[in-house]
Amino acid sequence: MTDYQAEVAAALLKIEAVKLQPTAPFTWASGILSPIYTDNRKTISFPAVRRLIAQGLAALIKREYPDVQVIGGVATAGIPHAAWVADVLDLPMVYVRSKPKDHGAGQQIEGVVLPGQKIVLIDDLISTGGSVLGAVKATRAAGAEVLGVSAIFSYELPAATQNFGEAQTPFNALTNYTTLLTVAQQTGTIQASDLATLQEWRQDPQAWQPNN
Repeated sequence: MTDYQAEVAAALLKIEAVKLQPTAPFTWASGILSPIYTDNRKTISFPAVRRLIAQGLAALIKREYPDVQVIGGVATAGIPHAAWVADVLDLPMVYVRSKPKDHGAGQQIEGVVLPGQKIVLIDDLISTGGSVLGAVKATRAAGAEVLGVSAIFSYELPAATQNFGEAQTPFNALTNYTTLLTVAQQTGTIQASDLATLQEWRQDPQAWQPNN
């Protein structure tokens, strides 16, 4: 855990972009019970937090993908962060729709990305990677070279590692589930007794059940 990872995790907890409820779990749209709920869209309403994220993502991208030529935002939550990062790096920006438009030119990528250009896609969250990898596929189909995916937060789920590996796409995040739990315990957001159940969820979300 780096200081920056901890700072971002603390900021997400403070503005309640991330909530932890190990004994009163949330139900995701997929039906999975989860002790964590993440809504990183909230970050856009907090200037200090969004600057922290933009600067962190820009630094991460410069370090991991120095040849990047275009910044891409994944619709919809990745779009504002991609815009801020593109501004920091003084690079062109595009965004990728979840599916092509059903009218006009039927575009899925808005903005200009040329065949062969090197692009990094930004999303707010990595869970299993399904949605962002759809954007990766669309961007590659347009002829661009996807260097990788960067996000604000990663659940560190085994499924994501498998899915990104199969798609041959590197990915990274400013902060992650492990760091979040450490910071949450340090700040009193959760108790030490909650750690085991929170860690069990990450290993197998579909089979996890809360310990009431």
